[in-house]
Amino acid sequence: MTMQDTLISLAHGNGGRYMRELIEQVFARHLRGSVLDTTADAVALPWDSAEGELVFTTDGFTVQPLEFPGGNIGSLAVHGTTNDLAVAGAVPRYLSLNAFIEEGFDIATLDRLIASLASAAAELEVQVAAGDTKVLPRGTGGGLYLATTGIGVRPRGLSLGMQNILEGDAVLVSGPVGAHGIAVLLAREQFGLRGDLLSDAASVLPLTLALRDLPGLHFMRDPTRGGLATVMHEIAHTTRVGVSLVEEAIPVQDPVRSVCEMLGYDPYYLACEGRVVAVVAADCAATALTRWQALPSGRAAAIIGHMGGAQPGRVTVATALGGERYLEELEDDPLPRIC
Repeated sequence: MTMQDTLISLAHGNGGRYMRELIEQVFARHLRGSVLDTTADAVALPWDSAEGELVFTTDGFTVQPLEFPGGNIGSLAVHGTTNDLAVAGAVPRYLSLNAFIEEGFDIATLDRLIASLASAAAELEVQVAAGDTKVLPRGTGGGLYLATTGIGVRPRGLSLGMQNILEGDAVLVSGPVGAHGIAVLLAREQFGLRGDLLSDAASVLPLTLALRDLPGLHFMRDPTRGGLATVMHEIAHTTRVGVSLVEEAIPVQDPVRSVCEMLGYDPYYLACEGRVVAVVAADCAATALTRWQALPSGRAAAIIGHMGGAQPGRVTVATALGGERYLEELEDDPLPRIC
């Protein structure tokens, strides 16, 4: 038995295999019930509002640094929580907010971050309905941690989930991957690197609403921790259908690609905070792509692969040189504390 089996490590929070096993073996084992779904970011509650199903989600945010090009922990908390509702087919309505503040934290900085949070919520017409504040002793926190819950409403009868995915379905992504992870890395000025790349952190609600009524829409997910590769592995693991991706079709910004090549990172494993991965019936893929590309946030959307063509449960990428490589499931996290 290794330390990885007996003690919590950062790898248990990176979205990869260790995190999946921890959720299955500890949390799901004790908490499993008719509502809990560990394969979903948000779940429908077993009662309806007058407008449709209530959808519920929860999230936590520990990003370092607290402010980065393109966003900060305040706006990220709103976008991260509401995006989980959006990819479940819901329109976000309410949030709760828990703030864990380290002793000695600058009040002016706190005011700026919460103002950003409020602005992001107002843009989405989402109300913060409840909250709590805790102050942690100096040296026991990262300045500020935020925890949120979110409630949204989606149409009755809308079924989105991995259980709907079929062999032959097309896989799409709404824009370039990995920008958030690299923007946070550059903001830390690690490895002597600096840059002006912006995080992709944003609301994905326009993207999800554009596809919500598409009859062939089977699944949506925002590729946060563990990035595109981890979403693909979650799908392959749950459906037992292989996933075949095409390297030349996957959009990656040049600055992201350059930093990854210098430091040995793979952009497919880096977090996004404003992108959507969708799985749709093959005959609906062109329509889905057209709808996304008509939106400012979806102009670089692409069809990046399909379900099938690989061994069950595996994810492969056809390379530009005509070969094929296997995407391993994420274990060690290259960039901790990115959301």
